[in-house]
Amino acid sequence: MTDSHTTSHLSSVQLQSLRQDLREQLEQRSRHLHDLRAQEQDSSGADGTWQELVVSITAAERTVAELSQACDRLAADTYGRCAHCQGPIPFERLKVRPLARTCIDCQRRHEAA
Repeated sequence: MTDSHTTSHLSSVQLQSLRQDLREQLEQRSRHLHDLRAQEQDSSGADGTWQELVVSITAAERTVAELSQACDRLAADTYGRCAHCQGPIPFERLKVRPLARTCIDCQRRHEAA
């Protein structure tokens, strides 16, 4: 693995903080997903709330998957690197948006396109 793919720009304290935040969010979102699936099992599907429930489950599954992938990237030392330019994503951005996959410059270019 080359240095351009490691998270060396983040200190061990920053990595620990991000790791803890991601784990907490993953646990919380997984519990929420479990609760939604239990509601789905209990639902008869006869009312309009069933469709909303399915949408909520889909969104929760996506979030759990994204959080799991972020944890995997952290374990592989690729977390905190831009998916486009491989540059470092600043800790401040990751703290606010822990699922960020791009640096601010690449995100702006993407949004402008």
